[in-house]
Amino acid sequence: MVGHSLVLRTSSRVKRILTGNPAVIETVMASPTEVVLTAKQPGGSSLVLWEETGKNRMMDVFADLDVASLRTALEQSYPGVDVEAQSQEGRVVLVGTVPSAAAADQMSKMALNFSKEVVNALQVAQPPRQKQVMLKVRFAEADRNKLSAFGVNLFSTGATNTIGTVSTQQFGAQALNTQNSGQGSLTQFSLSDLLNIFLFRPDINLGATIKALQQNQVLQILAEPNLLALSGQPAEFLAGGEFPYPVVQGGTAGTTGSITIQWKQYGIKLEFTGYIEGNDTVRVKVKPEVSSLDFTNTVTISGYTMPALQVRRAETEIELKSGQTFGMAGLLDDRTTVQLSKIPGIGDVPILGELFKSRNVNRTNTELLVLVTPTVVDPVTEPISAPAGQVDMPVRNLNKGEFDKGLPYPAKKPGEP
Repeated sequence: MVGHSLVLRTSSRVKRILTGNPAVIETVMASPTEVVLTAKQPGGSSLVLWEETGKNRMMDVFADLDVASLRTALEQSYPGVDVEAQSQEGRVVLVGTVPSAAAADQMSKMALNFSKEVVNALQVAQPPRQKQVMLKVRFAEADRNKLSAFGVNLFSTGATNTIGTVSTQQFGAQALNTQNSGQGSLTQFSLSDLLNIFLFRPDINLGATIKALQQNQVLQILAEPNLLALSGQPAEFLAGGEFPYPVVQGGTAGTTGSITIQWKQYGIKLEFTGYIEGNDTVRVKVKPEVSSLDFTNTVTISGYTMPALQVRRAETEIELKSGQTFGMAGLLDDRTTVQLSKIPGIGDVPILGELFKSRNVNRTNTELLVLVTPTVVDPVTEPISAPAGQVDMPVRNLNKGEFDKGLPYPAKKPGEP
């Protein structure tokens, strides 16, 4: 081995020594009958000894690397792994089976400290089959949208011949009907809308209706993706699209920069990585996101008008039992739109004009709910349902004029419809 020495003893005194490749081995006479050989580098050399008795001896000497310390290092770093390090003509050869490709790469780096030439003959053992993580996700949007309305209607049933109504146009006006009878004319009115306050003075035939109501929306399911992935492997889901976004690259002095296009994703997106711990415990790193194009906030880049993105995003890492459900809420989007209406002229009168005004307040208040249910599954070992049996369709037998099962449909005869 390189760096080691050995002693050759002869039966008689040595008169002369010849080394074929002095770069490989070095010879030193320790005594008239002892020769010390020292390996200097890997390779081969011939060695000829002449003794005083006239006898000569010729030997072939091979020197190679000492990988004993490499074997010790591999055993300490990877106990229980069946790997053998060998030296061959100045190269280090690694043979055996390792649990992963990362371990094989690390062993190869360790062998580079002994030689620049490393033959990596390691084989990666096939990992045992693992269970998988089925992630059921429900994206729901709770639309707590409130539409509040306020309006006033004044009407008269005929006092001093003032039959009519005055309305802020917020809701349907009253229908007035005048009937003539032997005792005089009779005016009646009917209401076709749900009202909050109803007032009527029969002595002056004057009435008023006031409406102040709210309307609420409910829940909407946005997406229900089911993703299946190996333990520790990421999975991704996107239900939406991509829009082009121009990016101006820097230019030289006096020149304008070039414009490149980047594609940005929007819509309903989900990224998760599940880790199975134990038999029925799942550690999940989940990142849901819901985004949409916002054309109310735009930016102009080199003549291109680009919309902004409204994004609601969350990211967390949790541990659940298989089949348990985890919910994320509180991702709100609150907007308010006010629409004012009034009767021209009288609606501008201070104090009194407030009775002749109305308004619509549209509050867009949505909350994003994300329900996550991880389940440990083993699709390889689960039983597979047998395929459905072949169904024999009844076909017509032209010879018998009836329907038989399992018979091929005969060729159509000339002139037959």
